[in-house]
Amino acid sequence: MMIARIGAAAAAMLLAWPLAAAELGDDGLHKTPWMRDTFKDLREDLEETNAEDKRLMLMFEQRGCIYCTKMHEEVYPAPEITNYIEENYFVVQLNLHGDIEVTDFDGETLSEKQMARKWGILFTPTLMFLPQEVAEDATAPQAAVAVMPGAFGKGTTLDMLTWVNEERYALESEEDFQRYHARMIQERNNGRTD
Repeated sequence: MMIARIGAAAAAMLLAWPLAAAELGDDGLHKTPWMRDTFKDLREDLEETNAEDKRLMLMFEQRGCIYCTKMHEEVYPAPEITNYIEENYFVVQLNLHGDIEVTDFDGETLSEKQMARKWGILFTPTLMFLPQEVAEDATAPQAAVAVMPGAFGKGTTLDMLTWVNEERYALESEEDFQRYHARMIQERNNGRTD
């Protein structure tokens, strides 16, 4: 009887324990199984993304970013978000202060930190969502269908992932992301925010 109680208490403690953040890489950034290790040539990444029938998402993060950690500890581990990303997105992580070369859609090659400046990336995390086709002379931010700067809750993040994946930005309707998100909050939580 005592062993059963101890076992039940241990199981309850494990279930209550917060999920650990993704592993940190040598660059100090969180690493998840759904991130892709590529040559960071966005034209090639988009081609591979399309071949997998997914959406390209660029994820800017930086070492020591408390908001990135929040996302990796509280948001991305949620099964509905992890599964949605794995099934629908090709994710390329970029380091706001990194030195790895990135080739933009317009053909310009710069270090990650120089590309962040070129693109006007100021916050981490910043998620940039790309369409299936990008003009040869366009930069990533010019082509992006949505940019999500900052850390958000599970509902907001899932709604953005869904809104982009379903191409709701291209619909001929009055429902922009904020209206879509408000509707999803109502449907999901009967008006409670996330």
